[in-house]
Amino acid sequence: MAGWRIALKPGADLAGFRLAVRRLVAAAVPPEDVVWEIGDAPDLFGGIGNGSGVEAEESIETGEGGPIALPRAMTALIEAVICHRDPERYALLYTLIWRVLHGERALLEVSSDPLVHRLDRMRKTVARDLHKMHAFLRFRRAETPDGGEHFIAWFEPDHFILDAAAPFFVERFRALTWSILTPDGSLHWNGAELIRGPAADRQDAPDSDPVEAGWRGYYESTFNPARLNTTVMRGHMPKKYWHAMPETAAIPHLVQSAQARVKTMLETEAALPLKRQPAKAVAAMAKQAPESLDALNRIIAAAAPFVPGATRAVLGEGPMAPEIAFVGEQPGDQEDLQGRPFVGPAGQLLDRALKDAGIDRGKSYLTNAVKHFKFEQRGKRRIHQKPTTGEVTHYRWWLLKELDFVQPRLVVALGGTAALALSGRAMPITRSRGEATFGTRRGYITLHPAYMLRLPDAAAQAAAYESFVADLRRSRELASA
Repeated sequence: MAGWRIALKPGADLAGFRLAVRRLVAAAVPPEDVVWEIGDAPDLFGGIGNGSGVEAEESIETGEGGPIALPRAMTALIEAVICHRDPERYALLYTLIWRVLHGERALLEVSSDPLVHRLDRMRKTVARDLHKMHAFLRFRRAETPDGGEHFIAWFEPDHFILDAAAPFFVERFRALTWSILTPDGSLHWNGAELIRGPAADRQDAPDSDPVEAGWRGYYESTFNPARLNTTVMRGHMPKKYWHAMPETAAIPHLVQSAQARVKTMLETEAALPLKRQPAKAVAAMAKQAPESLDALNRIIAAAAPFVPGATRAVLGEGPMAPEIAFVGEQPGDQEDLQGRPFVGPAGQLLDRALKDAGIDRGKSYLTNAVKHFKFEQRGKRRIHQKPTTGEVTHYRWWLLKELDFVQPRLVVALGGTAALALSGRAMPITRSRGEATFGTRRGYITLHPAYMLRLPDAAAQAAAYESFVADLRRSRELASA
């Protein structure tokens, strides 16, 4: 019998490969009798020895090749290697499948096998390319004809990873309208649906946007000259991605000035208390911060979460120049899903307490010290995890700049994490509860509503709630004085 010719679509044609493998296995065709081709006419996928053809659109349920049971690790390997640009990838994978189905069930465990070793290297290469796309892709803001916002990014992947990368960007930037353009194809998200589009050119994406100055300033302020290693930097951030990354414009200056900055740091370190060092970093960031709350929020929304997990950044909500701004710890599960602060169980308790204290939530500003939801996945549940001091410090410059724009008459810290973020030092609630000063801001420290939800019995919850409402009433009096 003459060999089979399998023509698949350009790119990562996982569906076509699966269909072809099912029919090849059903027909007992060994790897050496198959020629794999990648062409522009993918609808024909088989040329059998007698000259007949098979339509690729034919239903799998015709009985001509059913599902094939493979080890789970092998399925994951196939899905990754399909994305590799090596034209031999399909032939290598079918050889692997054939061997596993013909007596070598544990083949993947034999890392010394040349085929397994080669495929594993291809898998790792694709994984690195995905990581680089997640890390180095930068969206730039463009205006739509109706005056709305559309964020566009250009990226040049080494492999066919666009579809594999899509879930990451949908989950991370679900609240934005965006497009990712590549030479292999494009993705377009409208807030509800992901649309696959044709290949694009670099000139189809904007070269810059107004937010980049703030993002570059943030990068400069977090750059540590004492840990400069240009070889490692080039390894982690290859130059091919620099043109799309606004922060890279600052790298030459940062490298040139690193030695002088390290000397200054060493000379002043002994004279600065440890607790003041984060404030110094915040001051450096503030010099480069955006000039409006809207611009600041765009940077926060586009930034990757510093804490693990999170669907989106949860921004502050409320009017400018309110009497009171309430600062919590971090968004919870519902806040992360809805994109609004204090909408979960703790937020509902806060709403009731505000009403009892005579405070209009709609006239108050609500935000959090940490802008992303930190959690641990347990089954189907996402369990809240308390942010570390380092994580609070990372987000602190955003909070302080946010309050600079909002200009509340009084800032109320809901819990110890909020007090730490506002003051720059640990302030236990048991000793610090009541009136406070956060830098030049008038403040008040009280419980976080979530604390009351964790109390063991109804009597303790009722007592804590009454004292919480009393704190809110006192805050209202201070803000209106």
